[in-house]
Amino acid sequence: MSPIEIGVASVIAIVVLIYLGLYIPIALGVVSFVSIWLMRGNFDLAMNLLKIAISDSVMEYTFATVPLFTFMGLVVSRAGLGADIYEAMSSGFRRVKGGIGMATVGANAVFAAVTGSSIASASVFSKVSVPQMMALGYNPRFAVGVVAGSSVLGMIIPPSAMLIIYSFVAEQSVGQMFLAGVVPGLLLAVAYVVAIFAMGRLTPGFVGGRPAETIPPLSWREIGAKTLPIVALIAIVLGGIYTGWLTPVEAGAAGSAVGLLYAFARRRMGLDDFWHALLETGHITAAILFLITAASIYSRMLGLAGLPNQLGEILAGNDSGFFMVMVVYVLLMLFLGTLLDTASIILIVVPLFLPLIEPMGLSLVWFGIVTVIGAEIGLLTPPLGISCFVIKATLDDNRISLRDVFLGALPFAAVMLVVLILVIRFPALSLAILN
Repeated sequence: MSPIEIGVASVIAIVVLIYLGLYIPIALGVVSFVSIWLMRGNFDLAMNLLKIAISDSVMEYTFATVPLFTFMGLVVSRAGLGADIYEAMSSGFRRVKGGIGMATVGANAVFAAVTGSSIASASVFSKVSVPQMMALGYNPRFAVGVVAGSSVLGMIIPPSAMLIIYSFVAEQSVGQMFLAGVVPGLLLAVAYVVAIFAMGRLTPGFVGGRPAETIPPLSWREIGAKTLPIVALIAIVLGGIYTGWLTPVEAGAAGSAVGLLYAFARRRMGLDDFWHALLETGHITAAILFLITAASIYSRMLGLAGLPNQLGEILAGNDSGFFMVMVVYVLLMLFLGTLLDTASIILIVVPLFLPLIEPMGLSLVWFGIVTVIGAEIGLLTPPLGISCFVIKATLDDNRISLRDVFLGALPFAAVMLVVLILVIRFPALSLAILN
């Protein structure tokens, strides 16, 4: 077999193995290692490339952003800041048709700015938002759909684990990726709110419910008390990065320290909770470390096989310009989103397309935002919509089936696709803060 044939076979093998349930880093690492060995017929070369992949990826200083932001997100979740911001938002939207759904989106957007995890968002708001919406007569599908759709904001609004993973794969600045995600993330949140308003007017049966006037309004003092801590955290983390006062690593450390002090001061976190947060941080960090190492050797395997160059020649031979490349890229991500999780999509697809994007003079930071938004859609689509599974498992309500969760999330997946097209058409949306 030629190197090209081995490269194509390896990519197909990786996708099949992941779909069959093999742990993602093992599928990436083992198949890539064996492919290099077969292409060069040299076991020592494959071993040396594996050593280089480890030293060139996870040994970087900026990798410290992963455990720090992970720990900050876990502390904030345990401190109950998600429920606090939701109460404040619910008070403001209580008289609006679909207002609780809008409040969920707003609270998720703010919560995402300090957690960076769609799984954490889906878990928290499944407990606080869905029961309240159902008590007010909202359609169960709409209730779970709002939570599923807005939970993915944690993947694009910084700090985001997916932006960190992309930054390592594409060798881009974590700080720049975080800043580039602000405007598209807010745009997606606003698009969700507009969509909920439109659904309330055009498809009232799907939304259901009634204005939550039974929710007691909060005074400005109460709203301030519930929102000030999380706003302060956002100002420290993103403000520190934007002004240049803090590096992403320092911002993660500062945010973790402030979040921890707040949790202890409010007595919402004991020593046992602190220990469990440390353990969970270690588990998540080790998993991401393993992913990045496997992705590094996978990228080297693709380079040895010449697969990205071959793909570029095929597209060039068909006179494929920017438009066609992006159509193929988005369709590929949407297809893989029905089979794989977001991290897998980024690790498999990005190394293939980076050599095509760079010669076009396009920003790799912008390309990262396009990639994450496109891969996010997979969180809401069957059969592997992770956010939908988390919501179903968290609710444990027999009245709501997994099918209800997926159908409820469908309109929000469509909104995400519209926002993705806008970001592709207008790159300035993701690059405005950087300029």
